[in-house]
Amino acid sequence: MSGSPGPPGPPEEGGAPPPGAEPPVPVYHERQRLELCAVHALNNVLQQRLFSQEAADEICKRLAPGSRLNPHRSLLGTGNYDVNVIMAALQGLGLASVWWDRRRPLAQLALPQVLGFILNLPSPVSLGLLSLPLQRRHWVALRQVGNVYYNLDSKLREPMALGGEAELRDFLSAALAEGPCEVLLVVTKEVEAAGSWLQPA
Repeated sequence: MSGSPGPPGPPEEGGAPPPGAEPPVPVYHERQRLELCAVHALNNVLQQRLFSQEAADEICKRLAPGSRLNPHRSLLGTGNYDVNVIMAALQGLGLASVWWDRRRPLAQLALPQVLGFILNLPSPVSLGLLSLPLQRRHWVALRQVGNVYYNLDSKLREPMALGGEAELRDFLSAALAEGPCEVLLVVTKEVEAAGSWLQPA
């Protein structure tokens, strides 16, 4: 599993920021390996390597003890973990996950209360350069680092800067409008209990 520290884009000429400018904030980003997008999305949204394939497999065993064919991962043992593994992993860190109701306007989302986002998106299947008429589900992390929101999709070569709150809402709106997209909010237990991830009406 590889991390790609540093925000995307080449450094400024001269290799140093201008006087008085704040240095760029490093962005942690894991690239896709096997079918481990859920593990990568967890680590990317938490901005450090806290989970591994072995840890995710252990969660699967706890969720379905004694099961010969575990329903929470790929039968081939290559990953493809479901949302129950993600939610259990976050709970183990004292965090919570909340499904965003796509019927709500995104303006009601209280972004300062949300640590990050994990999206479940359809993803095309390919064999080498050949694209197949099939789609699988793919987990993608979004997270604010410094003052910038990033798309930390493990299939990207490097983190993609989205911008501020307005650009993040635009990205979420486009993703929800494109098709079967689900958005999971990563929040603290206190925010979940208070429901403060939602703007007061």
